[in-house]
Amino acid sequence: MRFDPAAFRRQVRQILDDHARAFGLPEDRHAILRRQIEAGDDIHSRRTFPGHVTTSAFILDQTGRRILLIHHRSLERWLQPGGHYEPPDDLPVSALREAIEETGMHDLVIDPWHGETGLPVDIDSHSIPARPERDEPEHWHHDIRYVVRAWEHDVLRPDLREVHGAEWRGLQDLECIAPQGLRNMRKLGLVGP
Repeated sequence: MRFDPAAFRRQVRQILDDHARAFGLPEDRHAILRRQIEAGDDIHSRRTFPGHVTTSAFILDQTGRRILLIHHRSLERWLQPGGHYEPPDDLPVSALREAIEETGMHDLVIDPWHGETGLPVDIDSHSIPARPERDEPEHWHHDIRYVVRAWEHDVLRPDLREVHGAEWRGLQDLECIAPQGLRNMRKLGLVGP
C-alpha cells in the first residue's frame, strides 16, 4: 500500500479541526502541529523535528471504571500505552497495535464511539527530552489518543523490553497524565462514575 505524506497531513488537519469543534477547544491548542502541517513537514516520520505523530490507547475495562497503565522505560512514568505512528496504518489501528505490543493482551478492541465519529478522544502535544544516544533533540510528540476496551478474561503480559510493568489503576490516576482526555471521556459517558 502506497503512503502519501500530503494526504496524511490533510487527514490530520481535518481531525484537528473536527476534534476542536466537537470538544469546544480553541484551534490554536495544537499550534505547533498545525505549523508543521502548513510547512509540509513529514509528521508521519519519527525523524521529523520539531515533532511527529504518535498514537496511544486509553485501555478501559468493560465497566469504564479502571484504566490499564504501563510504566514507560525511557520516561520513567506511568502512562497509557502508545508509540510512534507507523505508515500506512490508520490512526486507530496504530493505537491498537501499540496497546497490544506493550500489554501482551490480544482481545482489545477500539471503542465503537470512534467508528461512529471518526474522531480521537484526545489530542495532546507534549515535549519529549533529548536522547543524544539516539541522535534525537528535544522534540514534540503530537499524540492522537483512542479509547480501547479490554475483556476481563484477557491475560496481561507486558513486554518487559518496552515497559517496566503494567497495572490496572483507578481513573483518578489519569488526572495527572491526561486530564483533557479524561474530561472528554467523562463528557461522552465512556467511563464510569
